[in-house]
Amino acid sequence: MNEKAAAEPQLATPEMRLDGKVALVTGAGRGLGRACALALAGAGAEVVAVSRTGDELEALADEIGGNGGIARALVCDITSRNQIEEKIGGLERVDVLVNNAGTNAPEPFVDVSEENYDRVMGLNVKSLFVVSQIVARRMIHRGEGGSIIHMSSQMGHVGAPTRTVYCTSKHAVEGLTKAMGVELAPHGIRVNAIGPTFILTPMTRPFFENRAFRDDTLARIPLGRLGELEDIMGAIVFLASPASALITGASLTIDGGWTAW
Repeated sequence: MNEKAAAEPQLATPEMRLDGKVALVTGAGRGLGRACALALAGAGAEVVAVSRTGDELEALADEIGGNGGIARALVCDITSRNQIEEKIGGLERVDVLVNNAGTNAPEPFVDVSEENYDRVMGLNVKSLFVVSQIVARRMIHRGEGGSIIHMSSQMGHVGAPTRTVYCTSKHAVEGLTKAMGVELAPHGIRVNAIGPTFILTPMTRPFFENRAFRDDTLARIPLGRLGELEDIMGAIVFLASPASALITGASLTIDGGWTAW
């Protein structure tokens, strides 16, 4: 046997299972958040599903339980710091945090109201910041590291008409991801972002009934299709798992090549 070959270390593919971990997902009642919760549960994590809609959360928890997983509903308005501190801060353990809750209010820049600015920035940035802060404190206290994943957007890397506030909020999330990644690294806490393109959900599907909007969107995506919820699920599990152990402060764009132009 070649001596050099004999000296090579034994290698094993990093694990993408999350058995024994507790994963908290905000905005988990529907759409992207629901898909993230299902993905994490499928990888073995116990899921804490957070939103303001109790019925949707209970239905999600029942679905995960019916598939052999573990999930619990946590009704919480994450625009309220008091509720975040009481309900999320009261959790004994969180190993994975997915900051998915967000909103948008498309309108021309010159018409943006202060009310819409505050609403979008409040949920997309401030609430995400506060939830992350409270969960990070718990992770540091436990001393076992963790993974924090921010749901950003391809609009955190580019600009677009009628989306000035949304782009502002997602560019802020991208910067926060880098800063948190650097600061929390000594505690073994990794912080990354996911930047999806337009994903087909019950909420977005009606927009694509407009032929002009659909054609313009598809023309900007080199892979030639809109995103499906399943396109996000694998990335969430990857960034939550030991398979991404050396990745922090990074952003994974799932955009079919939109930002590669």
